[in-house]
Amino acid sequence: MSRLRVAGVGFLNALPLTHGLADDPSIELFLGLPSEVARRLNEGECDLALVPVAAAATLGDVDFLDLGIVARGPVRSVVVAANEPIERLEHLALDASSRTSVVLARLELAARGVRAGERGRVVARPPSEVVTSIGGSVGGVIIGDPALDIEGRFPHVLDLGRAWNERTGLPFVFAAWAARRGSYTEALVDRLRRAAAEGIAAREEIARRYASQRGLPPAGFVSYLRDSISHTIDERAEQGLSRFLTDAAEAKLLPPPDVRVIRTARPEPKPRASLDALLVRVADGGRLTATEGLRLYEEASLFDLGLAADAVRKRKNKPDVVTYIVDRNVNYTNVCTTSCKFCAFYRPVGHDDGYVLSREVLGQKLQEVVDAGGVQILLQGGLNPNLRIEWYEDLFRWIKATYGLGLHALSPEEILHISILEGLDVPAVLRRLNTAGLDSVPGGGAEILVDRVRRNIAKAKCTSEEWLSVMRAAHHMGLRSSGTMMYGTTDTAQDRIAHLVKLRDLQDETGGFTAFFCWDFQYERGTRIASGDHGTVLYLRTQAIARLMLDNVDHVGASWVTQGPHVGQVALRFGADDWGSVMFEENVVSSAGTTFRMDAARIEDLVHRAGYKAVRRNVKYQHLGEPA
Repeated sequence: MSRLRVAGVGFLNALPLTHGLADDPSIELFLGLPSEVARRLNEGECDLALVPVAAAATLGDVDFLDLGIVARGPVRSVVVAANEPIERLEHLALDASSRTSVVLARLELAARGVRAGERGRVVARPPSEVVTSIGGSVGGVIIGDPALDIEGRFPHVLDLGRAWNERTGLPFVFAAWAARRGSYTEALVDRLRRAAAEGIAAREEIARRYASQRGLPPAGFVSYLRDSISHTIDERAEQGLSRFLTDAAEAKLLPPPDVRVIRTARPEPKPRASLDALLVRVADGGRLTATEGLRLYEEASLFDLGLAADAVRKRKNKPDVVTYIVDRNVNYTNVCTTSCKFCAFYRPVGHDDGYVLSREVLGQKLQEVVDAGGVQILLQGGLNPNLRIEWYEDLFRWIKATYGLGLHALSPEEILHISILEGLDVPAVLRRLNTAGLDSVPGGGAEILVDRVRRNIAKAKCTSEEWLSVMRAAHHMGLRSSGTMMYGTTDTAQDRIAHLVKLRDLQDETGGFTAFFCWDFQYERGTRIASGDHGTVLYLRTQAIARLMLDNVDHVGASWVTQGPHVGQVALRFGADDWGSVMFEENVVSSAGTTFRMDAARIEDLVHRAGYKAVRRNVKYQHLGEPA
């Protein structure tokens, strides 16, 4: 029989809950950061998870067992630390590995009128860098064991467990054992209770072993597990959980609560909202859980999805206006080391058909853009190991000096490639490229941000977290970017929803995505993977659900390049407010046989025939004239 896959948090406060499971041969136990535990539950890589409650709320359709990590007063291990008084903070550096702690920090700072918790004022850092980021008007949200390590180091500390308790009078639940609704069995509940009882009884032993491993006195850790942390979600703690999830939903930080605490393996069935109720809520600006989004994607009628997406589009943008941009997609090299199975464009290093465009050829292409009144180029290519960072810097400076065009350039995959090739961290690469002329970052290489899918379609491709981390670094530098999704390879509907949630979560943090575009995989000879789900109806459903899920992204573009101009017109009624770009050329999709082309006059004619005004824009979606 297969073993039960259990994911638990590796922090000291969680060890009593997993202590009794470690040597059980029937259990495959993983311990890691809260964010990785949540990812495993979300992407079906575990059966049961000790998951941050905010991550479970984002997922939806989850039951909590009444065992978790609870603070009934000061918690010590979730704090905002600063050198200046908390009230003076302007920015937050944070360890984003626990969404619960991040949301709680924002709520508590907002309650105190501190702007540092607002979107755009928050900078996620690796856990090791959060502490070193603290200084001046920058505070840090420090969670888990690192928070215990810095006790007494900073003059100003806001203990978030204490802050919540003093403001609400209620305990705070940070995490709980969670599983998909209805999947608990009596045997599993009994096993988790016995493990928790064993771990709670062994708290002092666990704390002493933890202290010994770090060469530290045990007394502080013993008191932490005994006095600061509770592992039972009683009725008062459940009230605190409900209050937190409700407050976070009202602040538009989480969807409306769709989780519950159970005390038996066979609770009463929980009624689900109707599809109509979900559509009305999201059309009015409410947030969907991943489970709710999947229900609408799979079950709602095409026209109901379109009506709801159109309502969101009209609420977020001028209802009678469609934007477009005059730019050019330039693929500067087709040499690539990633070997994506879905790509007919790339050539391996040393192939006779491999190329790097010369300045002469590039100059001709760029001059055509200038002559057509264009404002930027979209510059992307393969991962060519012969092109070093100085080549890109020289190219960017030449383009800026000679043609004055905006540079929407280099996907996260390319930036990460340069980082590895040069032995520089991603922020350093971005700073150098930005100084040379980089204006914004396109969303290429995202495909589906689920690692199982990414491994299937391209084993050498960066992970989903690496792609997101490049975008995070770009956003924190002030560079805007687009979010994208290419579906229809080996991905499922659930994978696509998970992808959208990851983009939404990053947008909550940074606000750096200007727009979203999606398209289906274009299969043709030269690709090495069979086509999955595709077609016009699926495209319209996918664009509509993206418009509904991405409540914090302002713009959605119609993918006429892959679907054709007339489907592009229909897409304007399914959530799209932007037509994208004129198409001087396109090499990646066209390598698979899709070759739609269009100039500005044709775009405006199609937009007018669809019943809208048209206006040119720049990469920041600022209008470059009056709609007509």
